[in-house]
Amino acid sequence: MIQVEVRGDYALFSRPEMKVERVSYDVMTPSAARGILEAIYWHPGMRWTIDRIYVLAPICFTSVRRNEIKSPISAGNVRTAMTSGKKDLYLSAPDEIVQRASLLLRDVHYVIEAHFDLSPKANPGDNPGKFQDIMKRRLEKGACYHQPYFGCREFPVQFNRWAGGPIPTHPSLAGEKDLGFMLFDMDYSNPQDIQPQFFRAVLKNGVLDLTQREVHR
Repeated sequence: MIQVEVRGDYALFSRPEMKVERVSYDVMTPSAARGILEAIYWHPGMRWTIDRIYVLAPICFTSVRRNEIKSPISAGNVRTAMTSGKKDLYLSAPDEIVQRASLLLRDVHYVIEAHFDLSPKANPGDNPGKFQDIMKRRLEKGACYHQPYFGCREFPVQFNRWAGGPIPTHPSLAGEKDLGFMLFDMDYSNPQDIQPQFFRAVLKNGVLDLTQREVHR
């Protein structure tokens, strides 16, 4: 088991049902937590599983306006440029950039509790003790493959290994809070048909327990 403390000024765990204006979930999603751990340490011979997310700060929202583009460069234009070289690949800022409101979380603070399993791609010399020791060393050194972030790259994560002992969730989160359906992860078992997975998220005394979740498509 690994416990990682993460914090940041802002976070945006976008609800997929909000198409234009970005609105964050109340707490970090399991897929975002997995992404943070994989940014710190990933190996083809292991697979991270998030067990619990502890919320150490009150849930606070703030609204900001950000510059975004209307749409990315189309795949058709890229293919044309690759085959003929006669297509310009650029976005015109005056035409494509728009301002959109985003409802963000601010002053976020979590502890991610997770474990990993060996995958079929593990080498004969790989073992859980080896991976756990590497992860602990990287946490102590602050090492990562790329900067982990809270939903969007402009919201970087500060991380360290949890020192141990009881994890004090915020008093304002006492009791049970139903967060509704939340994105759990993406199912990549069929690369031609990647499907989202959802679960019913319930925050109990500031803890999102994922060990007994029931996943829906």
